[in-house]
Amino acid sequence: MSDLLLEVKGLETQFKTPEGIVRAVNGVSFGLKEGETLGVVGESGCGKSVTMLSVMGLIPSPPGKVTAGEAYYFGQDLLKMSNEEVRHIRGAQIAMIFQDPMTSLNPVLTIGKQLEEPLMLHIGMTKNQARERAAELLGMVGIPNAKDRLNDYPHQYSGGMRQRVMIAMALSCSPQILIADEPTTALDVTIQAQITDLVKRLRDELGMAIIWITHDLGVVAGLAKRVLVMYGGKIIEESEVGDLYANPSHPYTIGLLGSLPRVDEKEHARLFSIEGAPPVLYKKPQACPFAPRCKWAVERCWKENPPLEPVSSEHRVACWVDPKTGRTR
Repeated sequence: MSDLLLEVKGLETQFKTPEGIVRAVNGVSFGLKEGETLGVVGESGCGKSVTMLSVMGLIPSPPGKVTAGEAYYFGQDLLKMSNEEVRHIRGAQIAMIFQDPMTSLNPVLTIGKQLEEPLMLHIGMTKNQARERAAELLGMVGIPNAKDRLNDYPHQYSGGMRQRVMIAMALSCSPQILIADEPTTALDVTIQAQITDLVKRLRDELGMAIIWITHDLGVVAGLAKRVLVMYGGKIIEESEVGDLYANPSHPYTIGLLGSLPRVDEKEHARLFSIEGAPPVLYKKPQACPFAPRCKWAVERCWKENPPLEPVSSEHRVACWVDPKTGRTR
């Protein structure tokens, strides 16, 4: 596994709340290769964002805490680094685009000031050099009259343009890994397509690896090479993107794909809905977290939490039952 750029093992994160301790992430393990695009999908509250924020050292403490696990980046465990050490990696070598650019950008600083800061901090550029590079970055992400727009404030940009600024900021130090946390959620469909195409183009030009967090399986199909499906704070299926769509092997993944409108021969089929609600994780799941919502559940599902095991060379699933046959694995 030495060819992995990032390797996460057994990650667990929890939050203290007035109602009790919420175990948001429960033993997540995955790897990311150089230049690879990894999609992470699942409904709200499944642990997608918390997993990546934990790796980046951005979990607010209190109430949050990473209680177990390792995250190796070039042989260094990010989770054991001090705040000062991880600051030199965060932004420079591993960058993140957040979901809502309006709350991620500082409203009282100009766009130019916010773009220049990481360039001076991480690369050691002078003020003038950083100014020139900031204008280049805005032009690279498709903002017209880039030099003039550096003096504008975030509220003077549209939602799509603010997201482009966040991408420019994330790419400013040429990171090895870009983590995109649902970067198109708050945007309309045409702007979503533009942002996705922009990230694809920049990925191909710069050769960086991408982790794309989303609940939109349509975006993942055109962007990612490999997909992790998360539910109840753990990975329940991992596969190459083509195999996942052709042969989903977990009942939850089948439900997610069944809820997508189709434009092929099955376009007139009724959309599938998953009954019930996602679990509230006040206790670490001892049984399969999806069992209460699963029509294939057998007795073992209520007693044991299935491990992630291979069903083919590049496809792993955490399920005691084969949904295609109804037989236990």
